Amino acid sequence: MWSHGEVDAAQRAARNGHRSTIVWLTGLSASGKSTIARALERELFERGMQVFVLEGDNLRHGLNRNLGFSPEDRSENIRRAAEVAKLLADAGLVVIAAFISPYRADRAAAREIARAGGHPFIEVFVNAPLEVCETRDPKHLYRKARAGQIKEFTGVSAPYEPPDAPELELRTDRQTPEECVAQAVKLLLGIVCSGGL
Repeated sequence: MWSHGEVDAAQRAARNGHRSTIVWLTGLSASGKSTIARALERELFERGMQVFVLEGDNLRHGLNRNLGFSPEDRSENIRRAAEVAKLLADAGLVVIAAFISPYRADRAAAREIARAGGHPFIEVFVNAPLEVCETRDPKHLYRKARAGQIKEFTGVSAPYEPPDAPELELRTDRQTPEECVAQAVKLLLGIVCSGGL
């Protein structure tokens, strides 16, 4: 049985001035997820909101370090990430989760975990074509994947299933990071401050 605390979601929202929400950024490696997540975090923080970025690489350094990149491990990675995001949302935060999360079924499961906790879930497709992501490639991962040094790399030797109906799509090959963040803030404020979604 779930253990309930003495402070409920309405009390946290009243104290914070906003409701908790999970913003889930999905897209290929080097599409711009982390850049947008960090800039969005800063913008919301400057507006006085309680916000935290949950980033895929960081979870793989600790909680998920025992997971590889097989389809099964990827699904477990996203399940754990969604559960952590839910706990942070339970604490009253706006959680910005930045994960490649290549499979639609895993993102749908993450949405259900959020909804089971009573939290809005905003799927944001950080969309850049594969060829653009490959030219960015800050960690040289695509180069290594093309050389066969990384197995099961999303977009090269493993699939990426784009969202069918995300709440927001950001075209980082056409928009600046500032334009993307402004678009996300506009959507988000209508949800966390007015109770939409």
